[in-house]
Amino acid sequence: MRAEAERRPGPAPNRAPGGAAPRGRPARRALLPGAAGAAALKAGGLGAAWGLPPPKAGAWGAAGAWGAAGARRGARGWEQLDADRYENDPELEKIRKERNYSWMDIITICKDKLPNYEEKIKMFYEEHLHLDDEIRYVLDGSGYFDVRDAEDRWIRISMEKGDMITLPAGIYHRFTLDEQNYVKVMRLFVGDPVWTAYNRPADHFEARGQYVAFLAQTAA
Repeated sequence: MRAEAERRPGPAPNRAPGGAAPRGRPARRALLPGAAGAAALKAGGLGAAWGLPPPKAGAWGAAGAWGAAGARRGARGWEQLDADRYENDPELEKIRKERNYSWMDIITICKDKLPNYEEKIKMFYEEHLHLDDEIRYVLDGSGYFDVRDAEDRWIRISMEKGDMITLPAGIYHRFTLDEQNYVKVMRLFVGDPVWTAYNRPADHFEARGQYVAFLAQTAA
């Protein structure tokens, strides 16, 4: 997992969905940073830590963008999972039990596998939020999640095989493929899945208010 942040407010280093995107420096393959992540994000995310070595185990992870979920549920970081044995991986099963990820499916995003591919890619790239956490585990291929830091700057996170990410309810984000135009991911959910995405602006939702309030409280 790699992450890269802008040095100034404004749009992300943009590109057409499915094309090449800028590469960031290596970061620890952390999956679920905790409360320290929110503090780092409030302080400016990677913009405040640019040029420092990758975070150590238990630190704020790739970008600190998932701190709210971590603090609410006592999240922790795991070493990279073995995507080649996801069907009988005891570490993955442990995570699912600890986090109550009772629902799961697998989706392949590429022209040959995903119906309405072009439409879906454009939809994924629209900045939006969800009212529930978004959990994704990359089984093959790669792509990018863009998330906003506390100063509304984009942070681009490179997701590769073996990476898992949790985006907390209420965080603005978007997703796109890289130059491979292919990713296979496991989608995990607590209870029945709810796929509704609310495009920005969506600040009136309680989940958004809770996320923003948590960032402010953690950094205070």
